[in-house]
Amino acid sequence: MTTIEEENHTRFMRIALNLAKRGLGIVSPNPAVGCVIVKNDQIIGRGWTQRGGRPHAETEALARAGESAKGSTAYVTLEPCAHQGVTPPCASALIESGVETVVVAVADPDPRVDGGGVKMLEEAGIKVIFGICGDEASRLNRGFFLVLKNKRPLVTVKIASSLDGVVSTKNGESKWITGKQSRDRGQLFRSNHDAILVGGGTAISDDPALTCRLPGMEDRSPIRVVVIGQRMVSLDSQLVKTAKDLPVWCFMSSSVKEKNEDHCTKLVESGVRIFTLGFNHLDRMDMNAILKKLAKLGITRLLVEGGPSVITSLISADLVDQLIWFRAPVIIGAEGRSAISNLGLENLDQSKRFKRSSFRQMGNDVIECFDRWS
Repeated sequence: MTTIEEENHTRFMRIALNLAKRGLGIVSPNPAVGCVIVKNDQIIGRGWTQRGGRPHAETEALARAGESAKGSTAYVTLEPCAHQGVTPPCASALIESGVETVVVAVADPDPRVDGGGVKMLEEAGIKVIFGICGDEASRLNRGFFLVLKNKRPLVTVKIASSLDGVVSTKNGESKWITGKQSRDRGQLFRSNHDAILVGGGTAISDDPALTCRLPGMEDRSPIRVVVIGQRMVSLDSQLVKTAKDLPVWCFMSSSVKEKNEDHCTKLVESGVRIFTLGFNHLDRMDMNAILKKLAKLGITRLLVEGGPSVITSLISADLVDQLIWFRAPVIIGAEGRSAISNLGLENLDQSKRFKRSSFRQMGNDVIECFDRWS
């Protein structure tokens, strides 16, 4: 392959990757895939996985290309599916369209595919080029891959704090530590996750709606998840009052549910789903169990917005994949509430390490993104 060919393949694959991002947060449990059909160095068809996971990116792009797809090159961010599901395999659709070459970014580890799509294409005489922008494509669908490998979703923790890592004053005031640009960016993060999780304390003290309020993106609000400790969410809270319009899932221990049986009945009548797992015999939260249940429910990308107890539990259990930290140029002091509670560490070599992946100024604030240290 010549340098010019590599550059062209990379250019078109990155267009497909940008298309794939449109599906993040609305296609679970399916992966977010993008596809472009190219002929004579011109894009003749574009597609991405649609809401709910159907139709797939390849069939969307082929439909736009029409008969012109014959003799073209298809760029797909994930290996085309090879199994019969609600719709026929995308590999079959590519074969029937008459495409000449298929460029694939990364393999699909789903046991129903796992090389089967590439095999179908090659057996039909189609040239397959593999691995273009593979790292970028793998990162895009980390949640999908984690569910397959570890039976849990991608966990992204978002924190908005002062320079000294405080998220509220001692009396609980937190609106607003960060500026509007940061808050709008936080809303954007909500739009590309399948679910958003907070602890019961945050749900009670802040009474959040946990929706995406950006103009034109209201329909991209994630499923709301609350981990209940000892105190119950009010029936008059924003979450409960909107539970029939946008799902609310509450996790609590069996003992807490039994103590609040009447209240739980009213929560269910209001549209809230209750799950009695995620706590051990001491009623301490088991975040790994909660994450595995969320994966079974189809969640591949989870955004965690607090509070400190939930975030600390996730960090302690090494379950945080990404950390997004908004910092405002204010100092609140030690009397405020820290973003992260006591981890019980005695030595520096026990500390939880991350690597910075990006840094950006948002108005007067800064946003830093970190990945799990591996």
